[in-house]
Order: sequence, then C-alpha cells, then structure tokens
Amino acid sequence: MAINAGKVQWFLKDELQNDEIIYRNTAIAAPYLELVEEMTSTEFLHFHSKFKPLINTLSIAEMLGLIGLEKAANKQIRNFSSGMKQRLKLGQAIFSNVPLLLLDEPCTNLDVEGIALYQHLIATYCQQKTIVVSSNDPVEYSFCQQVVSVMDYKGK
Repeated sequence: MAINAGKVQWFLKDELQNDEIIYRNTAIAAPYLELVEEMTSTEFLHFHSKFKPLINTLSIAEMLGLIGLEKAANKQIRNFSSGMKQRLKLGQAIFSNVPLLLLDEPCTNLDVEGIALYQHLIATYCQQKTIVVSSNDPVEYSFCQQVVSVMDYKGK
C-alpha cells in the first residue's frame, strides 16, 4: 500500500503541540504563498513582525539590504519581479525568530545570484534552526544533513 497520509507531532519544552505553539515556532516560505502586494517591503516586514517576531540582531532596513531589496524598500510589492518577491518571502521566513523553518522550492524564480544569496542566508542565519526543504533540486537542499526521497517510498 502506498503511503499517502500521516501525522507529525512535536513536543516543545514538555508542552504538547497545539496550533498556537506550532504557529509561534514555525516560519514558511513557498512560491504559492501570497504577499500583501499593496504594501512596500518595509511595511510587509513590519506587518509580519506583529505576528511573528523577527531576529533582533538586525533592523528591517538591514534585512532588506541583505536580501538585495534595499532600493525597493519603499516600492509596492505589486511592482516587484517574481525573483524579488521570492527574496522577500525567504527573508521574512529566514529572519523570523523561530526554531523551525519550512521551505518549499525555496529557489523558485531566483537567478544564480539569488540562489547564492539563499545559500548564504541559510549558512549565516539558520545554524540554530531545524530546516525542512521540499524540493527536487539538490541546490536547494545541499546543506541538509539528512535527505528523504519520496521516490524511495513510491509503490510501497
């Protein structure tokens, strides 16, 4: 029988999981997640920080500089290229002060420079995080210590 469903459960400091604990401790970036396109990137990160704290060692301006969006800090997201939007999604997830980072096809719409930036951000800001990457591209998960291939379970 093919595996097509399951359940993930985690425990944090002796607390059984619940939706609020999961939300507070998880960040996600995925190409299908939408951004608030009427906001600027600065407004978006401020807005996001009201729901999930960002790491406190960097200002929002510094974060935008690190993801290459400093010149677009006051530009509406609706006017961003798909690569700029992906950089912003990655920035809001990677710079969130959470222990678990979920990344679905994190390099979608990124050029070679953007992929190098992604790898740098992971190496620099995610050393203390558990990262789960869903991807078919080894470039996106080459840093992972453990790889689970869905193909190993197809037809079982």
